[in-house]
Amino acid sequence: MTLELREVVSVDIPVPLATVWPYLREPRLVHRWFGWDYEGLDAEIQEVFDAEPVESHDVVGNATIHTLTWPHNDVLTARSTVSVPGHTRLTVTRRSHQGTSTFDGIRDVVDEGWIAFVHQLAFAITIHPGEERRTLSVFGLDAGPPGDRLLDNAGIAGIRSVPVGGHVQARRPDGTLLGGTVDYMTPLQFGLRLHGISAIYFVIMEVPAAATPPHGTVNAILSTYGLDDGTFAEVRERWSHWWAASIPKALRTT
Repeated sequence: MTLELREVVSVDIPVPLATVWPYLREPRLVHRWFGWDYEGLDAEIQEVFDAEPVESHDVVGNATIHTLTWPHNDVLTARSTVSVPGHTRLTVTRRSHQGTSTFDGIRDVVDEGWIAFVHQLAFAITIHPGEERRTLSVFGLDAGPPGDRLLDNAGIAGIRSVPVGGHVQARRPDGTLLGGTVDYMTPLQFGLRLHGISAIYFVIMEVPAAATPPHGTVNAILSTYGLDDGTFAEVRERWSHWWAASIPKALRTT
């Protein structure tokens, strides 16, 4: 029986395969794009990228192909071709949802993670090569009822009307402006390249109400590079105030 696979995410990275591949194999480089900062990140990277996958290399025609395959049939493929020098196509495929009892038919958590992380990798290696990352994140924020939605209050709901590659400018609750470029968009998440003191990557992931009633929830990851401690502290303070001020009114305790 042939295992049916489906493509979860595929991104063209304008960087040679020889440069991209170490970002998938060396823990210190994986740390620059995978997931978000938390106490167990180093252990997770060790398990996911060292202990679990099988590595393989092949040449097919004019293509050089490097592959990581996990026991549960997730496959990450990095491919370069002679016809497009200096570029790497990074693709993640996973097994079909058919017959998968763990899929609720609404949102595949692993899919959503791969989509965000592959785009974070592309940003890290093209915009901030050689730089360490520090992240800020929020998870499980109540998306709010109609007329009082979290993303509306945060000033970023309208981003979904902007095409990929388009410029966005949003006004946060404190009146400050947020500017950037839409990097990608899927039904359940989008990524922005933010402009400012340093290029920053911002991912918003939306969990539908059907999966987390009654309103759904919002997750967000902010990846920063090259900020000194003082500047990072300022970004962290603004980040915290931004989400606190955006909480739907009906859910505020004070």
